[in-house]
Amino acid sequence: MKARQASAIASVVAWEALDSRGRPTVACRVQLGGGAVARAIVPSGASTGAHEAVERRDGGERYDGWGVRSAIAAVTGELGPAVAGLDATDRARVDARLEEVDGTPDLARTGANAVLAVSLASALAGAQALGRPLWQVLATTDSGGVPSRRTLLPMPMVNIFSGGAHAAGAVDIQDVLAVPVGAESFAHALEIVARVRAATAGVLRRRGLSSALVADEGGLSAPMSDNEAAVGVVCEGIEAANLRPGADAAVAVDLAASQFGTAEGRYHLRCEDRELDRADWLARLADWCGRYPIVSLEDVLHEDDWDGWTEAVSVLPEQCQLLGDDLFATHVERVQEGIARKAANAVLVKPNQAGTLTRAESVVREAQRAGLGTVVSARSGDTEDTWLADLAVGWRAGQIKVGSTMRSERTAKWNRLLELEHDLGRNAVLAGPEVFGRSTPVSDLRT
Repeated sequence: MKARQASAIASVVAWEALDSRGRPTVACRVQLGGGAVARAIVPSGASTGAHEAVERRDGGERYDGWGVRSAIAAVTGELGPAVAGLDATDRARVDARLEEVDGTPDLARTGANAVLAVSLASALAGAQALGRPLWQVLATTDSGGVPSRRTLLPMPMVNIFSGGAHAAGAVDIQDVLAVPVGAESFAHALEIVARVRAATAGVLRRRGLSSALVADEGGLSAPMSDNEAAVGVVCEGIEAANLRPGADAAVAVDLAASQFGTAEGRYHLRCEDRELDRADWLARLADWCGRYPIVSLEDVLHEDDWDGWTEAVSVLPEQCQLLGDDLFATHVERVQEGIARKAANAVLVKPNQAGTLTRAESVVREAQRAGLGTVVSARSGDTEDTWLADLAVGWRAGQIKVGSTMRSERTAKWNRLLELEHDLGRNAVLAGPEVFGRSTPVSDLRT
């Protein structure tokens, strides 16, 4: 059988599966002419930005309107037949055909969840046809098809305490995460953050909050007197774990400010019963950075407050990464605007915000060319799939944000990275704390 025939898409099937919150999502299986077969189940977010590619949901009473049978029908009736016969190893061509069939910029007609399912499953099947793991297919290679540099494993950001849309609004800000900046390996990194989570749970118990809930991504949560208290409890957990704040473990904060702010620069903090203007809100964040070992702030302002983001770059400390999620929505044109405005120095990459693997990869490449950091991220409604870990490694993202150290849809990604570190041995290196600097391109990291 000729190589092209062996990697040609022979069949595409889809069905309704469940994500980690028990909501329906799209599962897809692609089989190639040579027998290679792969499956992908797409994730879905809770704190979704206005500029993301649009999921297709059924509405009505079934699953409270969250069903995806219409998206499944789009896969089997339109998208699958459209890519039949295409070479699955040609990811760009497959994804271009999917976009052409949908015909809308945000993939709303057939549904970004339907399109991404086919895009991912095709890419995974193509990698299998080549006899290589997905990360290696995505990696920059030399002429011999072998990675030309040591493989870069991403520095993990690990959810410890949650609020916002991830935890029924315990606090206004969305997540406080531990970052194992002193780790010597990926395995050591997970050991550090596991210690922090366990110690933080102990801090909450000593405060009489033993019934603290577990949030969507596996983080802890409990009502707090104010937003700063959520940052403080994680820092206390670092110390309770006998770790050095800022040296062994630092802190990242996902503000998700679009959830409680406006494009005009007003920020209503429900748990504190107060409203701040942009200047006061940024001054508060700068104060936190001065008193806590914060290395990354995500979505510090509303997603459409471009002028505010430019101001934030000058107001907030140079050593703190300013990470855009809702701001960029894994959309290359928004990333280009951010680069032109100097509005942030890092981009969160969520494939389901983009709708195809190619679109997400174009965001990574655009950001890296400009010297911006890249953080590959899971969603609150995720699945047991592990391809996200391969994306972070293959794209040399430098950072990954998956959730906490428990719940199987989270640990699946961590376990995949542990497997890669084990298999690669000395050919792999963990990204260090330099990924959070504002002037260190990923290409210059220790490799």
